[in-house]
Amino acid sequence: MDAPQLVPHPRRLTLTGGSHSLPYHAWIFAHPDVHHEAGVFHRALHAAGLLWDFTALPDATGVGARIAVDAAITHPQGYRLTISADGIDVRGGGPAGVYYGCLTLRQLLRQYGNEIPCLEIHDHPDFEARGVMLDISRDKVPTMATLLQLVDKLAHWKINQIQLYTEHTFAFRDHVEVWAQASPLTADEIRVLNAHCRLHHIELVPNQNSLGHMERWLKFRRYQHLAECPDGFPRGRGWSMPTTVNPLDPASIALMASLYDELLPNFTSEMLNVGGDEPWELGRGRSKDAVEARGGRVYLEYLQKLHRVVTERGRQMQFWGDIIMHYPELIPELPPDIIAMEWGYEGNHPFDEHGALFANAGIPFYVCPGTSSWNSLVGRTDNAIENLRNAAVNGLKHGAIGYLITDWGDAGHWQMLPVSYLGFMVGAGFSWCYESNQSMDVPALLDRWVFEDSAQVMGRFVYDLGNVYQLIGPKYINGQYMNYALQTPRHEMEYRLDQFTRWGGSAPDLRPATLRDAIRRIDELRADLLSNRMGRVDAELIATEFRHGAAMLRHGARWLLLAQGEGDAHPSALLEEWETLAAQQQTLWLARNRPGGLEDSMRRWNILRSEYRSML
Repeated sequence: MDAPQLVPHPRRLTLTGGSHSLPYHAWIFAHPDVHHEAGVFHRALHAAGLLWDFTALPDATGVGARIAVDAAITHPQGYRLTISADGIDVRGGGPAGVYYGCLTLRQLLRQYGNEIPCLEIHDHPDFEARGVMLDISRDKVPTMATLLQLVDKLAHWKINQIQLYTEHTFAFRDHVEVWAQASPLTADEIRVLNAHCRLHHIELVPNQNSLGHMERWLKFRRYQHLAECPDGFPRGRGWSMPTTVNPLDPASIALMASLYDELLPNFTSEMLNVGGDEPWELGRGRSKDAVEARGGRVYLEYLQKLHRVVTERGRQMQFWGDIIMHYPELIPELPPDIIAMEWGYEGNHPFDEHGALFANAGIPFYVCPGTSSWNSLVGRTDNAIENLRNAAVNGLKHGAIGYLITDWGDAGHWQMLPVSYLGFMVGAGFSWCYESNQSMDVPALLDRWVFEDSAQVMGRFVYDLGNVYQLIGPKYINGQYMNYALQTPRHEMEYRLDQFTRWGGSAPDLRPATLRDAIRRIDELRADLLSNRMGRVDAELIATEFRHGAAMLRHGARWLLLAQGEGDAHPSALLEEWETLAAQQQTLWLARNRPGGLEDSMRRWNILRSEYRSML
């Protein structure tokens, strides 16, 4: 009998010898307090063709499984699972622990069928909070079907927190112009999603950015008086519209308070993530004099004001920790109950150094790595795993209270959702118990628990396609260069090359031979995809999404060749291919997401479209 393949792998699993045959019919005794949690196992039995049912009599003849809370298990999310010749016993430290024990039992049933190995499992998580954050503001807002299905999948991996990063994509009653073109989530939809999450022991935490990344608001005249720089500001080699509210203006706080008053009643969570990251123009406009005089205290005081607003509403405040890191001497002055969200998405992010600063100041914090899906089209496998590992190791070292796997949508959110599954799964394992999951066989587990591929093709395909970025480099540029090239006109290429060389510590290898090697590697991998045998309902959609991502990446390499005078096709042929890819991008977008935001995202297609037309 093969060794169990579980996600996440339990802290301690002992095979005790032999196996237990599940009869066609037996009884499940579950204490009434955990009847819902036991339903996970009950449904899995029925899916396997076994007609087990519940009994209220613990001593009834034919009881095959006993499921209950056990006060001897001290961790509320911990559980003990015993499978022996006498039957199945699931004990949890609380309802969540029982639920997780039943989820492990479900995976065993799916792997082994009716003949499951006798074993004993003792398990509990490393991190109390293990979350996933989806970016629903740049530019994709998933359909409810997509969100509900994702909740189910994440719950099976023992994720217990979800955040939906929101700038303008909640349907605020009094701010229709902000979200009118975004297909936002409504209050009723949030309530449905919140209830569904609670069924799975997942906390849906509201997330509303409250300082920077407010450009979708500040572009309207009604809100421009709140801007730090109402007329915009220089950024890079260009000019940016305003993105940040003026932290000194009481009206900024008043707006945020009004947004919270409408948003928070739809959530049962006692937390609120107010964002606060990347206020690009802070100190360059209306707060310039204050920042010159008081430095980081302007930012700190704004956080403190938000904290009072959040606390008055009975919530605990989370905030992104990037800006306060520029002023480490101010960290001890943060409110003691605030939660810092320490984020960083490269494999070498200083989670160790930053975690120590928060820990030494007594500030509770999460570590927040990412899936490395954005700005990549197909992922950056090795960077994702390195980043997720770094966060887990140093989060444990410094006592982080949570681990949040972020999934962003920078630059039009061109990547498809399944690209993020690898990061979700690996992060779920590392955050549950790093010690027992650090050496996970990622391709094999992807095949079994993500893609359900009996041919064992998809796991390796996704893993290897996500490493094509290493052929070009550099390693740490928040994406991969062949993707960035698709939004870079020729006159910007030298500047972008210098930018990424400084950012990544080395220049991307854009030699024609290297680009052709990348094209050949992509073609080899696309051929492997043909032999998959996925059993998922959306198997064909997933295969199409990855074929499309690979084709987009391949097109990036061809564009880079053409820009160097080394192209393998006339610009008209590449334009035709680009238009075909555009049509497919729109079709695939709508398969999982709402139409709002699609036009904004597709507008970025015009950069390369214009380049090709200028070369005809």
